[in-house]
Amino acid sequence: MSGPLSGYRVIDFTNVIAGPFATMILADQGADVIKVEAPHRPDHTRQAGHGQAGLRATFLNNNRNKRSISIDVKSDAGRAALQRLVATADVFIQNFRPGVVERLGIGEPELRAITPDLVYVSMSGWGERGPFAHKPVYDPIIQALSGLATVQAGSDTERPRLIRTILPDKLTGITAAQAVVAALAGRAKSGEGQHVKVSMLDSIIAFLWSSDMGGQTFVGNEISEQKAATFIDLIYETATDYITVSTMTNQQWEAFCKTADREHLLEDPRFATPALRDENADERLNLIQEALLERPAAEWLRILDDAGVPSAPVLSRREMIDHPQVTASEIVVEHEHPHAGRLRQARPAARFEGTPTAIRHGAPLLGEHTYELLREVGYDDGEIDAMVGDSVLHAHRA
Repeated sequence: MSGPLSGYRVIDFTNVIAGPFATMILADQGADVIKVEAPHRPDHTRQAGHGQAGLRATFLNNNRNKRSISIDVKSDAGRAALQRLVATADVFIQNFRPGVVERLGIGEPELRAITPDLVYVSMSGWGERGPFAHKPVYDPIIQALSGLATVQAGSDTERPRLIRTILPDKLTGITAAQAVVAALAGRAKSGEGQHVKVSMLDSIIAFLWSSDMGGQTFVGNEISEQKAATFIDLIYETATDYITVSTMTNQQWEAFCKTADREHLLEDPRFATPALRDENADERLNLIQEALLERPAAEWLRILDDAGVPSAPVLSRREMIDHPQVTASEIVVEHEHPHAGRLRQARPAARFEGTPTAIRHGAPLLGEHTYELLREVGYDDGEIDAMVGDSVLHAHRA
């Protein structure tokens, strides 16, 4: 047994990032995830970005621990093959625009008729209703409409800015993975499956409300124009490199002022309380920046740590991999992929003492397990050969 979801089977009818990331989380936690792709239009990330030996990093980093089958579900024979797999599954996940799976004959009612207790998950950009429901969507589009780009700008009056990672995609994947586990827990009590719907827009708006929508929380007392708490972020220059420093509590503020030879600021009425320090944040952060320019980063990090002031170096992606804290956590691991070679990836973030997770195998080639999977649901090699010959299936054979 490897991982807490060992014994569950997931049919992964998703592509690009949000869906595959969700299903990889489930696969990393032990589920048997079967990735279904079309023979002539496989997952877009198989052909996008940096790669080697015909496999791209983005595909490898979102599809490990899965088995691959390549089926043309537009054909009757292909749809029948998928239905046989669904009959053995606990979960079916798809992330096509509303209406697509219905036209293919694999919508929720059709598959529930095969597996009554199925957890059927529909992932989309906008949700299933509203004027944008049938529009195509990518991560920056959601960042724009959700308000996230304005939050990143710091103020409603500043030029909106994108977060330079595809946060909506990845957060939607995490939301969907958590929802699958919740639905399976519910099924364990009731015996019934259900249709779970997750959209990128909903995921981001719910995410923002935790910390960024205070001005819109009190009905009838909204803030019409959100102003920046500060026009300075918490990345500071030193005499050498960049660092970050945070002084939220009275103790940390006092420790910083003493460490930085700025004891006079402790008598400054603008900074006497946490509320006043927030109110005068620009002035406070400018004074911190002036002080930090006086010494090298390594010296600041040492003395601030000794004083109990939270601080850290600002690292590049390559530097992060070798930082002592990162190596101690063993979050970055290396393993051999049979086709792509030696890979460096992040292990599953959550650790389970009783049912440890593992990278059991790397992301599959297109159709790598077509024969294996269809044998498991009763097809013989002659039947599979015929469907491969008719282009209903694609199969990679070593």
